[in-house]
Parts: sequence; C-alpha cells; structure tokens
Amino acid sequence: MYRIGIDVGGTFTDVTLLNSETGTYYTYKLSSTLHDQSEAIANGTKETLALYGVPVEQLEYFGHGTTVATNMIIERKGAKTALITTKGFRDLLEIGRQTRPSLYDIMEDKPETLVRRALRCEVDERTMADGTILRTVNRDEVLRVLSQLKEKGVESLAVCFLFSFLTPENERIVEQCIRETWPEVYCSVSSAILPEFREFERLSTTVINSYLGPRMKMYIHNLQDRIRQVGVRVEPYITQSNGGVMSISSTIQTPVQTALSGPSAGVMGAIYIAKAAGFQDIITYDMGGTSTDVSLVKGGIAEYTTKRKVCGLPSGVPMIDVHAVGAGGGSIAHIDNAGALKVGPESAGANPGPAAYNLGNEQPVVTDANLVLGRINPHYVLGGRLKIDAQLSRAAIKKKIADPMRLSVEAAAQGVISVVNSNMARAIRVITVERGYNPSDFTLVAYGGAGPLHAVHLAQEMGIRTVLIPPAPGALCALGLLTADIKKSYVKTALIPYDQATPEQISQAVLSLMEEGNRWLASENVPEQRRQFRNVAEMRYVGQNYELQVEIPAGLVEQADLDRMKEDFFRAHEMNYGYYNPNAPVQFVNFRSEAIGQVQKPRLAELTVHMETPSGAVIDHRDVYFEESGLVRCPVYDRSKFGRCPRVDGPCIVEQMDSTTVIPPNTWFEVDIHGNLIVNAFGDGKGGDEA
Repeated sequence: MYRIGIDVGGTFTDVTLLNSETGTYYTYKLSSTLHDQSEAIANGTKETLALYGVPVEQLEYFGHGTTVATNMIIERKGAKTALITTKGFRDLLEIGRQTRPSLYDIMEDKPETLVRRALRCEVDERTMADGTILRTVNRDEVLRVLSQLKEKGVESLAVCFLFSFLTPENERIVEQCIRETWPEVYCSVSSAILPEFREFERLSTTVINSYLGPRMKMYIHNLQDRIRQVGVRVEPYITQSNGGVMSISSTIQTPVQTALSGPSAGVMGAIYIAKAAGFQDIITYDMGGTSTDVSLVKGGIAEYTTKRKVCGLPSGVPMIDVHAVGAGGGSIAHIDNAGALKVGPESAGANPGPAAYNLGNEQPVVTDANLVLGRINPHYVLGGRLKIDAQLSRAAIKKKIADPMRLSVEAAAQGVISVVNSNMARAIRVITVERGYNPSDFTLVAYGGAGPLHAVHLAQEMGIRTVLIPPAPGALCALGLLTADIKKSYVKTALIPYDQATPEQISQAVLSLMEEGNRWLASENVPEQRRQFRNVAEMRYVGQNYELQVEIPAGLVEQADLDRMKEDFFRAHEMNYGYYNPNAPVQFVNFRSEAIGQVQKPRLAELTVHMETPSGAVIDHRDVYFEESGLVRCPVYDRSKFGRCPRVDGPCIVEQMDSTTVIPPNTWFEVDIHGNLIVNAFGDGKGGDEA
C-alpha cells in the first residue's frame, strides 16, 4: 500500500509517494496552478502514480498542504463577511492595539480589515470581567440584525462578544438564532474558535475564520471531486499551522488553522528526517521560489507560538513558529534609487519565472544568478522536463545589474547571491541569537527547491558546522504530510496567582481540556491507544503583557510539579529576556492541551550499496564560480547514483530532479545510510566512521 502527500507552493507543487511497507519514497514536481490549486493536485497525483506504476487503488492515505487560506487573505478574495459584536465595540477590529505596522514609517498603511464598517453590527448585551452576565442578548434585536445582513448579501458571519471566553451563553443565543433563521450562512463564534482572553486577538481570529470559511469549503469540495475523478477513494487530510493534520470536516469548521499549512509540513518533515539521522537540535531552512521559511527545533520538538500574524492580521491559534522572508529562487534583483543592489521581496513566481524560462521576464532573479555562476544545469531543470536558456540569464544580469554597477557579469551575479544570503542569515538570527540560542549548537536542515544551493555558504556565515540535505529536499514538505500526526489544540483562560494556585485547580483545568480533545479524537476515528496529550501553562509576572510556556506533567498535578513549573518559568524568562526575579509575583494565564492522534510513521529505506569513491556518480564537469576561489572546474554528480559514501570533497555540484546542492571549496560531505548528504561546512574533521 502507498501514502501520498502533496504540497502546493507559490511556484511548484510537490508530490511524495511513499511505500508503506518498504519505506521507499518517490518524488515528483510540477508547476502550480494558482488559479485552482486542485488542478495541479489532481494532475500531480495522476502523473506520479503513472510514472512509478502504482495503481490508484493502492492509495491508503492522502495528505495535502495548501496555501489557499494564505492567498485568500493576501489577495482579499474571501467571503463577504459581517460581524456581530458587543454594543460599543464595532470599531475594535480597526482600532486593534493602536500600534503602527512600522514604528518609524508614518506613511505605511495598516492592513485592510476583512469586514467593512457597514457590516459590523452591535447588539446590546454585556458579560462582565468575572463572567457574570449583566445583560442577556435580546433575540428580537438579533433577528432584526440578521434580516438586515441577509438583505446585504452577506455570505459569512463572525460573532464575538466581550468576555465570552468566560461565559459563552450570549454568543450561543446568537448562534442558535442564526441556525434557526439562516442555516445556509457560514458562522463562527469566538467562544468556539478561540476561547481565550485578549478581545482583539480573539475577534481577529474569529473574523479570519469566517472570512475563509465559505471559500475553503468550496475548495475542499472541489478538491474531493477532482481526486475522485482520478480514482482516489480515501478522504484527504489537510495540514494545519501547528504541524498536524485534520480531516476535511474539521478543516471546513476551522480553516484559520490552515493559514500556515505548507511551512509547518516542511518543519515536520525536517524533524522526522533529522531524527532518523541522529540530529535533535536543528534549524529548518526552506527556500522555495517565492520565500524562505526558517524555524528552530530543540530536542526534536518544534517551537510554537500563538502570537503570529497572518498577512498583518493577528491570529491566536497555535502555529509552528516559522519566520519568513521574501527571499526565494524567483526573487527579483534590482538596483534601488540610491544605487544599492536589492533582492526581493517581489518574485517572478512560476510564470513568467526567471529570465532563463523565456516566458517574457527580463528582470534577473536569484535563479538567474545561480545559472550565471554555473551552479545550476544550464540546459534544463526538473530532470529535463523544463528546458531553460542560461544565456537569457546572463543577458538579464548584464543589462539590469552588471552594466549599471560597472561590474563583470559574474561579480554582479555573486552580488545577488551575497545579498539574498544576507537576507536569509538575518532571518536565522531572529530565531536564534535574538532568543538566546547559539546557531553553532544546531544543524542546518536545508530543503525547498533552492535551499541546497545556498545552504553551505549560509551555514558558514552563521557559524553552523553541519548541514543536512535530505534525499528529496525539493519535496520535503510533501513528505512531512506523511509523517504528521492528527492534532488539535484547546485553550482555557484562568488568571490565577501562583501563590494561590492549588494542584487541584491546575489538574481540573487541564483535564477539562483533555476531555474535549478526547471527544475530538474520537470524531477523527483515532483509537484510544494512539491518543496522546501535550499540556502547557502560560505564565507571566503580574503586570506583564506577554506569557511564556512551561510544560504541565501528564496526569494529576502535585505540589512538586507546581514548584518545578515556577522554576521552568524563571529559566524561560532568563533565556528570553536575560534576567528573572525570583521575588516578583507570578501568575498563570492560559492552560493549553494539544490532543494528538499518533499516525504510524513510515520507516525510511536504507541504502544497500556502499561506494568507496564517488567517481561512479559523476555525470559531467562544469565551470562554477565561487567568491572565495573564482572560476573552478567542478565534477557534477547525479545524486541518484550515490550509495553510502564516506567522504566527497568539494568543490562540486550534486544534481537531482527536484533540487541542486552546491558544495563549495574546502568543504566535504558524506552520504549516510538513509541517503542524506551530511555536509561539513568548514572542512575540518574526518569522514565516515572516523568522524
């Protein structure tokens, strides 16, 4: 039997087909169809199965990572949404935290709200800060509001009342009115989407969910129809921003959970590959056609956050803490008004793509710079399926960069690479140095179609000694879909001073969340023996506005556990802020429980062939330009011809269908038992068993 994972990016759609019994997996890449992502998904499924001779009846699992939700928000192409909120709070969505997107740029616009003011309606209800209801919502008033919104052609409703996370009765009355009189409209209520304090973030998350709901529902049904036409009979699972997957019914209810679907899948794939190779502390580095995503993993566990923004809009749902920058293979290089060389964030995407694609783009991009330097095959990519012309890249670099800056074409191309590497290095510093971590303590796991091209030079700039290149770096996000567990997070706000907290209080808060999680896992058909929970408390000093997470032990909490949690909070505070105060009062804020349905992880296939030298994998020699040594004649290896290999010295190029790896001078790599390239970025030490 086989499992298939498909990840849709801004440039390419990646497919991974996994043999469940042998652990062997196959990859395929095709251009994304951004007008309708499901078209590339169906074509990719059909073409991959045909290429590897697998009958569609043997598919037992279908996983999908999507950018539909993100694209809808970026392009403002979601549903016509209305908001029903507490009297006096209709403008909260616009006022927010009264902060500007850029502190020093007074001209920068705030993100456009998803609900225009005419569709923000107030009702006269009030729940107090202690959860008591001062005024019950009036059903007649609600019905009048619904009648007005129906006449305006509203497709989706968001309901968010003050303090409803404590007492949701008023929201439930409104929801009941909607179900009785307007059952076809999509509806989200904040007490179900994010029952957590901080009204602006709760409101924003609820609105995003409603804005996405109708279009996501349409997309999911369209996806189902297309893959059924191909012959797929299993129901697809969709990746969430927290690195887990959920069924299509759960996706339709909470599409906000998929806002960062694709990047999270890549992190889970990187964790799985790295663990198998013996690396627990990693920095994931995903460079695609449009952007670069980086994330930090400590002890095999990804960092999570609930403070992310989606296209400038706050979202309080738990997400893997991925930091993104506009640096990809398609990022356009240009000279700004001050005469400085800039790269990105604007991208040429898949169409028209780099100048080398000969589809009408004359602006040089990062891929064009790599072609000029000889780092990419000058005739074709994607294993020969896409023909390119490196001379067009050279002409674009010369006209737009080299001639205006009075540089040679090679020096101009190297300048483009240096600038984009610096942009990505800054992103890595954000998740490491700025949070108290030393990058040299981590292994860089490089993937995405362009990641291995830049990984070793980027590691050298950051002082990272080891780089891991997975066997199929261009399709690792798709592999991550096949390793992801079923997940959903639950939260409860309870502002409890630490000195007044009892083990019984903490246990009760967590157990109530776990009960909800158990019911959801049962609805996802997860057997009890595969259910697991990860519980955390969010703590802060009294008066602070930000919380830090500490683990809550499984089972009933005891006093010793409370003591340990306080010490864990002190350590986390010192790491994040450089100090802690053992005498200042501490309080609990939120309790979270992540319900996990463990899926059977694929067993990675092992290489059976051992090579003493890499000569059997050489397919060409090519002149490659390196900043440190100039033009060098380098061997070009076909990665598919490698067996286990103790040491391969650079400089050299490793080509494969989905990516190209650059090994600079004075570095070397070995091929491990799972086919990973383990690169020593500083060329010291020994290879193989002597390392």
